[in-house]
Amino acid sequence: MKIKKLLSLLLSAALLMTPLAACGSGAPSTSGSGTESGVGSSAAPDLSQDTEEVDTGDASLDDPRNQDQIGEKELLVVSFGTSYNDSRRLTIGAIETALAEAFPDWLVRRAFTSQIIIDRVRERDGVEIDNVKAALDRAVDNGVKTLVVQPTHLMDGLEYTDLVDELAQYADAFEHIAVGAPLLTSDGDFQAVADAITQATAQYDDGDTAICFMGHGTEAESNRVYGELQQVLNTAGHDHYYVGTVEAEPTLEDVLAGVKDSGAHKVVLQPLMIVAGDHANNDMAGDEEGSWKRAFQDAGYEVECVLKGLGSWRPSSSFLRPTPRRPWILWKAEEKRQAGPDRGGAPGRSRPFQRGEKG
Repeated sequence: MKIKKLLSLLLSAALLMTPLAACGSGAPSTSGSGTESGVGSSAAPDLSQDTEEVDTGDASLDDPRNQDQIGEKELLVVSFGTSYNDSRRLTIGAIETALAEAFPDWLVRRAFTSQIIIDRVRERDGVEIDNVKAALDRAVDNGVKTLVVQPTHLMDGLEYTDLVDELAQYADAFEHIAVGAPLLTSDGDFQAVADAITQATAQYDDGDTAICFMGHGTEAESNRVYGELQQVLNTAGHDHYYVGTVEAEPTLEDVLAGVKDSGAHKVVLQPLMIVAGDHANNDMAGDEEGSWKRAFQDAGYEVECVLKGLGSWRPSSSFLRPTPRRPWILWKAEEKRQAGPDRGGAPGRSRPFQRGEKG
């Protein structure tokens, strides 16, 4: 299956192809911004910034991809979501469009996991965005036979686990159903992302500047991906690159300590998230006490913020060369017929394939 590999290329290689939109220590730019709880977390987002006074863009320019007449093959792209209309189009919408162009034989549809965001967009803009259940029911009603679900998560955190659990309930509804892996899964994924972010920010790596990436963090065991990415960066000799999180480890304090030990005098902050949303605009680049920007400024550093979610980077066509790769979990109709207690699955429900299995 090529889809997961393509998503990895879209989110990593794209960093190399677009100039960074940066902001200084003044008011941060909101290009590509949105409200996002982050990947791998089930925590409710803070929508306090998403008020009627905030211009989130024209909702009519974004395609919610909730149409019927799907056909027999559907590619369902599942994201946490954002209520910022421009950001939704420039980040999540861009990923969906790229996948649609790369796989023209499949109909691409959208689902969000955040019901809060879905309700907010409906109430404010009159736009309906499917949650996962609604999208799956729509696929069933439209007679989809083969369903591939590709999340835009960075890791297999709580959100990803919940998604897989929900999909398992629909295993009998399709002849084939597959779930793609998150972005940071294999050793090659970590290396590709590390290469992409260091090449994209090479202009800042002058020996006197610390380049710090802020991820979301999760209570799940998969939070280890941030430390693993940091290790890949260190092993490659990128001594002025740091990875931290908003809600887990490494913490802001950990990143501050590392930067202090490096002897750097300047700091560049950038989100390690699909959408540069509430966390990026406020927890990272906000002027309030407790933000990363404020913490580094109070520590005496010159701070520059780059507000651009990973989803808004678009690679050139030369990067769209996905190689076949099996999805992480796969259910098939023939497995459903054979599934039973002796095979580790309940009667009538398929058993998920694990990575490396054939089927």
